[in-house]
Amino acid sequence: MAHKVTVRVLAEFDEHGQLLPRAITWADGRRYCIDRILDVRQAASLKVGGSGMRYTCRIHGQEVYLFRDDNHWFMEGR
Repeated sequence: MAHKVTVRVLAEFDEHGQLLPRAITWADGRRYCIDRILDVRQAASLKVGGSGMRYTCRIHGQEVYLFRDDNHWFMEGR
C-alpha cells in the first residue's frame, strides 16, 4: 500500500525561471541526485492523493514521480 512521503529537495531556478529539482533527501538522511528530469506537468497522485506539479525524474536509472504541492515536496512511498 502506497503512502505520501515528504522529502527534502535541493532545487534551482533555470534561466527561464523554472524551478528544477536536483536532489532529494529522505527523512533518514539518504540523498539521491536526480540524473534527469523527463517531464513536468500539473497532475494528481492517484496512489496517495494530493496534486500539484509532477516531476517525472530518473534516479539511478529508475523513473520516479516527485510532486510539489505549493511549497511542499512529496513522493509515493511503499
